[in-house]
Amino acid sequence: MTADGGGTETVAIASGQVTVCWRRSTRARRISMRIDARSGHVVLTLPPRGRREDALALLRSHSSWVAANLARVPQAPRWRDGGHILLDGRPHAIRHCPQARRGVWIEGDVVHVSGEAEFLVRRLTTFLREQARTRLGACLETLAQEAGLRPARLTIRDTRSRWGSCTADGAIMLCWRLVMAPREVQHYVIAHELAHLRHMNHGPDFWMLVDRLTPHRRHAETWLRRDGAVLLRDMQE
Repeated sequence: MTADGGGTETVAIASGQVTVCWRRSTRARRISMRIDARSGHVVLTLPPRGRREDALALLRSHSSWVAANLARVPQAPRWRDGGHILLDGRPHAIRHCPQARRGVWIEGDVVHVSGEAEFLVRRLTTFLREQARTRLGACLETLAQEAGLRPARLTIRDTRSRWGSCTADGAIMLCWRLVMAPREVQHYVIAHELAHLRHMNHGPDFWMLVDRLTPHRRHAETWLRRDGAVLLRDMQE
């Protein structure tokens, strides 16, 4: 762990070796531990005066819990020639075309990627971000018009813990990885954030509005709990 409390290291515990990401937070009142579904690492957060030794003791005393929860983390998607990539919840085959000069393009259920193999993951990530802005943006615009709601702007980001958010001034943020989820799930997340334009809480009126905006709430919530974590994993070649 570095002087400011950050850093990553491999730590041996009873169930084997795990990768630990160290965090130090001025808002933390006690040492906390969680599993990062995106990286598959154990995150240990310490308060300003927290001791590394105490955090390691917490980690090792919960070895069984750590092992069980790491086992539930889905395997990271592998983006490579012959693999597949999700778009609107549908798998598309990846075909590497090193001699082409077209960037990334779709033909049917195949995503073609030109250029050197070492840039394949980067190009696919850029492609999906662009698809997210186009597809999610179109869904947001349509649903907002139907509901008579007017978001101030849309921002596409790569977030670790949430699929979307809405600020008090009406700005909506969506995670680009949402474009890999089924359209029904996208529709629900967008409806959820649009509903916050009228209700900045999760009270009964908020949920009534969400249910008026989308029929997919129950299905989408189930899908996100069951399958959403895999979309948050860092992509591998």
